[in-house]
Amino acid sequence: MFDLPRDEWDDDAPEGSDPAGLDSQEPQLYFPNVEVFVLEYLAPTYCRSLEGTQRVWCLQWWRHAEAINRLEALWRAWEHLRLEPATGMSVWWRDHADPHMAALLAPDGPFKGCGTERGHQPRSAPLPVSAAPVGLFD
Repeated sequence: MFDLPRDEWDDDAPEGSDPAGLDSQEPQLYFPNVEVFVLEYLAPTYCRSLEGTQRVWCLQWWRHAEAINRLEALWRAWEHLRLEPATGMSVWWRDHADPHMAALLAPDGPFKGCGTERGHQPRSAPLPVSAAPVGLFD
């Protein structure tokens, strides 16, 4: 059988069949969502002292849009790289966990003002922006 691009498949093939054998099973997620990833993997694994340091963490990390985005990116990268047996986890730590966690825990990061004792503190306003001229990005 020839491997044909999907647009060249026989339209008479039974519904749900994969005549070229291209249907690949998507890997199942290990963690169902970013919250479970943070609670069950990241927090227990990424151990850092917060006392007497410049590192800042918020117990209610999910109240910070930047933190949600960065942690979601960390989780998705972990889910992908965990399947790479040779260097996947090393790449994840070096290219994803270390830079994102450094940004999250930075004194002027998204958790500025928060703390394990004082809890969540509202963050200052978003960066000021103005709309681009009409048609610039068309």
